[in-house]
Amino acid sequence: MDLEELRVAVYRSFAETGHAPGRRDLADQLSLDAQAVGAGLKELARARHLVLDEHGQIVMAHPFSSVPLGFSVMGIRTLWWGGCAWDAFALPHLLPDQGEVLVATRCPACSRPHAWNVGTEHPPDGAQVAHFLVPVQRMWDDVVHTCRHQRIFCSEDCVDNWIQSTRSTRGYVMDLSTLWWFAAHWYEGRMDRGYVRREPAAAAAYLRSVGLSGPFWGL
Repeated sequence: MDLEELRVAVYRSFAETGHAPGRRDLADQLSLDAQAVGAGLKELARARHLVLDEHGQIVMAHPFSSVPLGFSVMGIRTLWWGGCAWDAFALPHLLPDQGEVLVATRCPACSRPHAWNVGTEHPPDGAQVAHFLVPVQRMWDDVVHTCRHQRIFCSEDCVDNWIQSTRSTRGYVMDLSTLWWFAAHWYEGRMDRGYVRREPAAAAAYLRSVGLSGPFWGL
């Protein structure tokens, strides 16, 4: 099986429909049997290209998600779930034909709704802040939990209120401009054949290039 062909088929299905493809859909598209597709998906998940649930169904193909984790992203005709603040802001960069997309969410602390037009030219306006709860070294321990807790708050006051009410440990806080720059090129190439995940050294260099440093990021 050509795993790269399977990976690209998953990504393109997400991009076109907003939904994760099923094993039968992928099998029909690639002229394979469903069992072979299932084995291929598990290989891609082991390589951290996908996230599967306990039944082998696709939950995430970053920055796409098949389940709501706090963000919706509306394009010209398609609605996607943004896997987290990071992923939601990354989607217009991965789908430049969409132009600006509408990213919407609610503050986890006070439930106030927020929405931004997010494109590829410049960061959106807004005084809100993004809070990343789980340190980089632990993100893949439970990646769905990690993504569910990369959220956007009204302000640092709301972050503090949420931390206190949930008895959580404060993570990393960044403004919307930093979030946009961070997301802009992180997933570059994932829609195309030949994509290779960033090696740790390259990932660290990228994080430093957008002004992220310190123990939270493993730097």
